Amino acid sequence: MDIAVSRSLHHFRTEVGTRFQLYNSLFTSLPFHKMEKTGILLSLFSSICEEGYGKAQSPIDIINDFFNKHTSLTTEKEKLDLLFRFTQYVERQVVLFDALEDAAYKNTHDLSGAGTLKQVMSDVLQNSNEESLAEILKTFCVRLVLTAHPTQFYPGSVLGIIHDLSSALIKNDSIEINTYLQQLGKTPFLNKKKPTPYDEAISLVWFLENVFYTAAGRIVNELKSQFPEAVTDQNPVLQMGFWPGGDRDGNPFVKCDTTLKVADALRGAILKCYYLDIRRLKRRLTFPGVEEPIAALELKLYDNVFVPGFKINITTHEIKETLVSVKAILEEKHNSLFTSQVQSLINKIDLFGLYFASLDIRQESTIHQKLFETVADKSNGIIPGNYKELSEPEKIKALLQISGVVDAGIFEDEVAADTAQIPMAVKTIQEYNGEAGCNRYIISQCNSTLNIIEVFALFKMQGFANEDINVDIVPLFETIDDLGNAGEIMKTLYSIPAYKEHLKRRRNTQTIMLGFSDGTKDGGYLMANWSIYRAKEELTRITRYYGFEVIFFDGRGGPPSRGGGKTHKFYASMGNNISNREIQLTIQGQTISSNFGIIDSAQYNLEQLLNAGITNNIHVDRHVPLTGKQEELLQELSSYGFDEYKKLKEHPLLASYLYEISPLRFYSETNIGSRPAKRGKTQGGISLKDLRAIPFAGAWSQLKQNVPGFFGVGSALKKMEYIGRFDDVKKLYDESLFFKTLMDNCEMAMSKSYFPLTAYMAKDETYGELWNMIYEEYQLTYEYIVKLSGNDELMGNYPVDKLSISMRERIVLPLLTIQQYAMSKIRALEASGEDADGIKDTYGKLVMRCSFGIINAGRNSA
Repeated sequence: MDIAVSRSLHHFRTEVGTRFQLYNSLFTSLPFHKMEKTGILLSLFSSICEEGYGKAQSPIDIINDFFNKHTSLTTEKEKLDLLFRFTQYVERQVVLFDALEDAAYKNTHDLSGAGTLKQVMSDVLQNSNEESLAEILKTFCVRLVLTAHPTQFYPGSVLGIIHDLSSALIKNDSIEINTYLQQLGKTPFLNKKKPTPYDEAISLVWFLENVFYTAAGRIVNELKSQFPEAVTDQNPVLQMGFWPGGDRDGNPFVKCDTTLKVADALRGAILKCYYLDIRRLKRRLTFPGVEEPIAALELKLYDNVFVPGFKINITTHEIKETLVSVKAILEEKHNSLFTSQVQSLINKIDLFGLYFASLDIRQESTIHQKLFETVADKSNGIIPGNYKELSEPEKIKALLQISGVVDAGIFEDEVAADTAQIPMAVKTIQEYNGEAGCNRYIISQCNSTLNIIEVFALFKMQGFANEDINVDIVPLFETIDDLGNAGEIMKTLYSIPAYKEHLKRRRNTQTIMLGFSDGTKDGGYLMANWSIYRAKEELTRITRYYGFEVIFFDGRGGPPSRGGGKTHKFYASMGNNISNREIQLTIQGQTISSNFGIIDSAQYNLEQLLNAGITNNIHVDRHVPLTGKQEELLQELSSYGFDEYKKLKEHPLLASYLYEISPLRFYSETNIGSRPAKRGKTQGGISLKDLRAIPFAGAWSQLKQNVPGFFGVGSALKKMEYIGRFDDVKKLYDESLFFKTLMDNCEMAMSKSYFPLTAYMAKDETYGELWNMIYEEYQLTYEYIVKLSGNDELMGNYPVDKLSISMRERIVLPLLTIQQYAMSKIRALEASGEDADGIKDTYGKLVMRCSFGIINAGRNSA
């Protein structure tokens, strides 16, 4: 263990581990509810859970023993009341742990070490690569896209407490800490109703205003101060994207009025940030010649932000022009006093414009298909009436020849009518917020060239001339088959003259989104990751052949099973055969609050991504592409993993296992997201095909089995050993950062698994075979992963992360136990058909409440 890691581990143990024990003791002694001893009983219950699983007891046995031996409670109502209070305490313990980790962040992470901006700048200066850096930064940037996916359980009020509690912990102010712990105990964690898409947007705007505005500004300030000519206002090195209010895929509650309202909120939020910075500047700029223009700008921003119904057509050019003029006067007449603060604000304006974060539109391909079939039936010849019967090339030709405007009133279906109005909503946003405010349309479940041309035609159908379509059309390839077919789809697309002209107007660049979540659900961990890697290689080659550049937008979730984990290492591992002109990825759920929840962590993680991209572009020979033999090896390994995963996916009881044993069926009742848990309208039960990837991964996570993050890996490695190729795999692990990161993330998913929780299912008449199938694969993967890594245990190379996971899992063990206890009770009631007193619903609420703390403690849902 190197010195830096050892130091970080020491800080974590003392500043997080020891302080958690101290403040947790204080917290659990606070008399919040009817019973002052709840916190003390919780500590006892936690110990009994650990001992019980060590004795192979089931959750029902553990809880029954606890009530019989350690309480005088007799009625079911009294027992449930205590279990509910336990969940409330554990939820708040998780918040305390989050706050402690945030407070210790500077000491548990090397903010100037490997992977940071300081390392990049030092490398550039030492090797005299200033010109190379300037050339790279003409086009390269990192784009983080905040999504509305429902994996975040903290309401805004709790996020605020975490922020304030972290600040108090940094200051070690015991009075403030005690006050915030009391506030935490009395603050509800529950949303009484589902949030609207607009509610989701406003909750994420909080992060833009309070975290990203400052963190991104700091990074650009550092770069510009060191390399003033490298960063230009034509290409900001950091960009923010935004999905809430624009993402319609599977969410019928997102409409054009929502999209416009969210765009307006984003504009208002960034103007408010500028206004507050101008106010701070005004306190400093009290000199002749600069005081007046700053005061006038402050007033104009105030009116635009705070006066109801008052909207001035203010522009970024106007704001910048004032600031540039003020800076020049300071330099000329006032000894350059406070010019750095003025330049800092100018840099932020270059970053965020009037839009703050670019609002993406996303819709599913089948919606467009139905829309144009309706147009063919009702639009009097705008497209042929026999459109449905045409071949794909004939449909493409018909769509490209559209002229005239289709009235949205012809659509009886609300979703189709709304989709038809999207182009005009985009145009409105671009007029107010600038083109960057909304200039991408993402097509989910894209599986043909026609799906892409349908979006092009959607704009033509609203009267847009080809040259007026100021939008990047972004296909999203997700399933294993779609990833395999992506190259042929794009070849056909690049051969269409009208689309080629469109790309020339869009900087000769095609953005392609690749989705990890559905890929992993469809093909398993190894095959999904390898299929995406291969698709990137092929799409890079094809796009460059046709004279264009491709930008990959990765739909990454929080857990490794959905593309998360050590994300920056994946980007650092890309060879020059894969386009790395930009790094674009989604940030979802509690990954936002865990990796980007405070300014320090946001800056650190942004820098890690910037470092990966810039270093790859400067040192093009540092990460050479995988050799042909290495690719063959990965293909073979992935195929073996896929074969094993298919056996699980095709098991006839898999869907019912998730529905019965996991809290999946209660997911939609948590009121954390506006989006339904499944795409289809399947009545009763659940279909794996219709089930969205997020609840799929979340269900495995709460079972503590994390199947999408490891299943098939052990079988694949064992097969390689059997055919005498394990040494080749070991060599690949030592030489390929891509493969090593893949295995590192698999270890993370496995570290958050805990099979003693559900071991009682091993002998279950219905699901015993399935449980054993999963557990055996886990054991096999554990055996071969440690053999591959050379460590004695999982995550041996990441001791701080390992300790954090271990402590978090220990905190939520009571919740896991209570949740499985409640699920067992529900199954028993359903089997007996008896529920005279309606207690089944109460158990269901208990299951749902446990989900909050379990998922928040996981921080990236795996």
